[in-house]
Amino acid sequence: MSINRREFLKIAGVSTILGIGGVSAVNSLRNRVEASQISPSPEALVAKRWAMVVDMSKFKSEEDYQRCIDACHRVHNVPHITDNPKHEIKWLWKETYEHAFPGNEDEYLSEEIKHLPFLVLCNHCDNPSCVRVCPTKATFKRKSDGIVMMDMHRCIGCRFCMAACPYGARSFNYKDPRPFINEAKENLEFPTRTKGVVEKCTLCYERLAKGLKPACVEASNGALIFGDIEDPNSEVRKVLGARYSFRRRPELGTRPSVYYIF
Repeated sequence: MSINRREFLKIAGVSTILGIGGVSAVNSLRNRVEASQISPSPEALVAKRWAMVVDMSKFKSEEDYQRCIDACHRVHNVPHITDNPKHEIKWLWKETYEHAFPGNEDEYLSEEIKHLPFLVLCNHCDNPSCVRVCPTKATFKRKSDGIVMMDMHRCIGCRFCMAACPYGARSFNYKDPRPFINEAKENLEFPTRTKGVVEKCTLCYERLAKGLKPACVEASNGALIFGDIEDPNSEVRKVLGARYSFRRRPELGTRPSVYYIF
């Protein structure tokens, strides 16, 4: 990474002393955060704004859900911690309709939908509240494609982002996650995390840079549709134009980039 926590504190300290240079220092830090990501190859997948459609009609069994979850967690070395629900780390998981779409309950809603588990993840909002509250820019939205990133090296564990996120899309490492990663399945190309930091889905930005779709999308057998929502010819736009879709808590103004269809 191009900047670590010590460098950040140095910039912040100098900014405080000089006062007048504070804005410039913050802008400099923001630019360096953007530059810290993987340099894409010529085969990289690019978009103005990435989005995902979850086709619930294609999730027929427990295996359909688990296949997507396992693919995500395996690629990103997400630890499997079961001793305490508070310690669970999840990037992609199942949620009930009641918890996924609070406030949308209806007494006439079909029993099937009421009890259907929904696949949920970070919504990569176009107007992310988590970004506004992060004091170190560990959470930021990429200007190039709208992915809401999480730089675990810069995270100081304040959990402001967790409080600001209305979707419960972030997990906090209350304990060292590394002993809970299966060594035989560890992906050595993706960094593991440490105790005291927050983590979440980053939409497989490292795979996009290599020309690969997100791991969950590849494993979904067509149940997850991924593409550029700003491109009228993308598969995402075509699906959304042909089918009724809904999002999680759109009334909050965060503009989620994950859509659901039946």
